[in-house]
Amino acid sequence: MENVVAIPASRPAFGNGEGANKLKSTRFGSKLVNDYWSGVFAAKEQGKKVVWYNGTYIPPFFHAHDLVWVHGEAWSAMLAARHREVGAQARGEQRGYDRELCSYARTHIGQMLIELDRARSGEGGASLDDPRIEAMLKLPPPDMIVNAYPYCSSGQQWDDITYRVFGKKVPMFTLQIPLLWGGRQDAGYMQGEEWEQRSRYVADQLIELTKFLEANTGRRFSFDRLSESVSYIKKAAELRLEGMELCKARPSPASFFDWIVSIAPMSFLPGDQNIVDYFQGVKDEIEQRVASGEGAVKGEKYRLFFDGMMNWNKVGWLADKFAQVNACVVAGRYTHMSFWQEPQLLDLDNPVLGMAQNYLVCPNNHGAPIIIGEIEKLCDKFEVDGVVCHASRTCRGMTNAQFLIANSAKKYGRQAMFFEGDVADESFYKDELLNVRLEAMVEAMDARRRAA
Repeated sequence: MENVVAIPASRPAFGNGEGANKLKSTRFGSKLVNDYWSGVFAAKEQGKKVVWYNGTYIPPFFHAHDLVWVHGEAWSAMLAARHREVGAQARGEQRGYDRELCSYARTHIGQMLIELDRARSGEGGASLDDPRIEAMLKLPPPDMIVNAYPYCSSGQQWDDITYRVFGKKVPMFTLQIPLLWGGRQDAGYMQGEEWEQRSRYVADQLIELTKFLEANTGRRFSFDRLSESVSYIKKAAELRLEGMELCKARPSPASFFDWIVSIAPMSFLPGDQNIVDYFQGVKDEIEQRVASGEGAVKGEKYRLFFDGMMNWNKVGWLADKFAQVNACVVAGRYTHMSFWQEPQLLDLDNPVLGMAQNYLVCPNNHGAPIIIGEIEKLCDKFEVDGVVCHASRTCRGMTNAQFLIANSAKKYGRQAMFFEGDVADESFYKDELLNVRLEAMVEAMDARRRAA
């Protein structure tokens, strides 16, 4: 990683610009997230069944069946964003889970182990048959577990551990979302025999998921309600893409970090009018900024692409860090290649196949040539000067192709840099390392401009 950009021997004063000019409309998302978790905490008192799930965006199936769902990654990310993850991670490590195991999983599992410890000692009024998650505010234990992980074997093992922690008594359904290797002659992004076969394979499993939900609730699944939920998702996804498209403007009216804090409405919140209103508000503010020439970064000088998972401990910190060197991170793989990224595939009369296809286009689910090709299209669209690779220490699914991505960037005249961090374990991030490498990247971009 050290040889992607050279580190200068001496460095002038660096990073004296202003902080990020964040979208105000994204504040509505905080209310939606808080309302969602309040509903989760109250689920048992309201007599609702609870599904714990990990992986891709399958909550429309739960929403249509009047279930409450807990997204494991979202919970771990929230703990990390609020700096409450350390104890859970330490408990997981004490149990023998290596520090380099997915920190999403390690945080969630560690918290479950803490609660079992309390149950065994009689603390908190919990019993071994019903291990209440007091330290997780009021997170209810699962009535069902659903795994829907593309590309990531750690995610599948995470749910298997959850199943065992709860005594192997909770019904579990595993949805297999296979990789699209792209090795056949007709393979391409959303095209070819492999694409068609995989689409049908996942769609068939989604139908089986509805039968699993019926069997564990005693209620008939409503495909009409599923279509209704997907109709809101489709509209919200379209507004989101329209807002992203507007960021081709100079200066860019919104940054990757605005889209990062907009992940929740597209990744685990209910498909209802609220998410449509959210993205309508975001798009409206972006349009106003374009009209007035207001940028997400004041004095925007460089435009960057961010590759890698988000470091949830450092969202605001990183937004300001790049803004202070007049660099606007305009797009990223996690935000611009994920979460209902192809809404045109959703047929509201029969949405299951289109849902399956949106799950398959997860940005880690393709062979490297297709991933890199899609990244290069985004870099061209947003006129990117450089690629920043966040080498998340415990998310190898996201980092596997990054050397190839960096080499591709350099081939097309873009600078590239790496910095290490993690999705939920702050201990892997070193601020000084980012400072040095970002400074080197800025100097290299300046040198290229002078030479041109």
